[in-house]
Amino acid sequence: MAHPVSPLAVPLPAFPPIPGVRLGTARAEIRYVAREDVTMMVFPPGTTVAGVFTRNRCPGAPVDWCRAALKGGKARALVVTAGNSNVFTGRAGRETCAATAAAMAELAGCKPREVFLASTGVIGQRLPTEKLVGALPGLFAALSDDAWERAARAIMTTDTFPKGAVRRARIGDAEVTIAGIAKGSGMIAPDMATMLCFLATDAKVPAAALQNLLAKGVDGSFNRTTVDSDTSTSDTVLVFATGATKHPRVPAEGGPMLRDFARALNEVLTDLALQVVRDGEGAQKLIRIDVTGAVTHRSAHRIGLSIANSPLVKTAIAGEDANWGRIVMAVGKAGEPADRDRLSVAVGGVWMAKDGEVAPDYDETPVVAHMKGREIHIEVDLGLGRGKATVWTCDLTHGYIDINGSYRS
Repeated sequence: MAHPVSPLAVPLPAFPPIPGVRLGTARAEIRYVAREDVTMMVFPPGTTVAGVFTRNRCPGAPVDWCRAALKGGKARALVVTAGNSNVFTGRAGRETCAATAAAMAELAGCKPREVFLASTGVIGQRLPTEKLVGALPGLFAALSDDAWERAARAIMTTDTFPKGAVRRARIGDAEVTIAGIAKGSGMIAPDMATMLCFLATDAKVPAAALQNLLAKGVDGSFNRTTVDSDTSTSDTVLVFATGATKHPRVPAEGGPMLRDFARALNEVLTDLALQVVRDGEGAQKLIRIDVTGAVTHRSAHRIGLSIANSPLVKTAIAGEDANWGRIVMAVGKAGEPADRDRLSVAVGGVWMAKDGEVAPDYDETPVVAHMKGREIHIEVDLGLGRGKATVWTCDLTHGYIDINGSYRS
């Protein structure tokens, strides 16, 4: 069942070819009948890879496969399927991964452990291996360098719009490009919250340096977002560096030479993470929560998530009710240091509560107007220290129930 496009949707950018990357999509009818549901990317020898995965203790077989493959630091191919997540499928799930990687490795002329896999969709159903493997040769023969938009669409499940981002960076005197696509709409919570995200760059970056940059970048982007507090079993972010563009040699540890590259990588990750929140199931409003004055940054982060994950806060915003009492409640239940008599709360830049009581000059009129908008800004100052954090979420509407109540039917 198709759902209306999110009112918070943003257009897909124009994707330039990424030197060294060939990609394409195909129809294997794994679950969806009338659309592309398999995505393939192929990379040249020497491509390095980094990955960050879900912390859910019941991960899918593809996550286990990628974690093991990542130890080699090299990649030649990626295969992604939509409609069936290959999670909670026991030995059959592991066999599907092995068979897919073996078939792809034969096509690409590489080792199975240089093939990375990801799947998204229904949990607990066997993935039809024959259909998937059968689709690979024809897809491999038709790869090109300009199928990024098709790939962004082929990895979608309950998403209402495709998600992509592109940035350029300099390494020495050379320009490199980072492109990425993501899918995610529900079952989105920190500890790597996207479901699936794939990035590629023509830079030549050692695997260890790439892993360090990705881990930091994910912590400042996907781990600052939540739609519904549910951490997916399939969350995967992978970045592939083909090294196809010549630039000064990057040392193993990375260092200052990658400063601009890190900036561009972080921008792509944050752009994609916010697009996932914009597509939160049933979402009508994007919410930014800035927490300051906490005892530590970690404490501020946890308080921000407590507010962002509160059904009472999210439904109040859906109803355009600036109920700051619910925000105070969410601060207090976070389990972090807080002093009621030092707490201040603002919505839309207007301080409603100051030092534990209603602000003396509080005027609700501009707040009411702000609540009617598509993007809501909440600020909380705990007045205790220098810890701060920003978290993004969306409102909670009846649309979330409609989508998830009919997900398997």
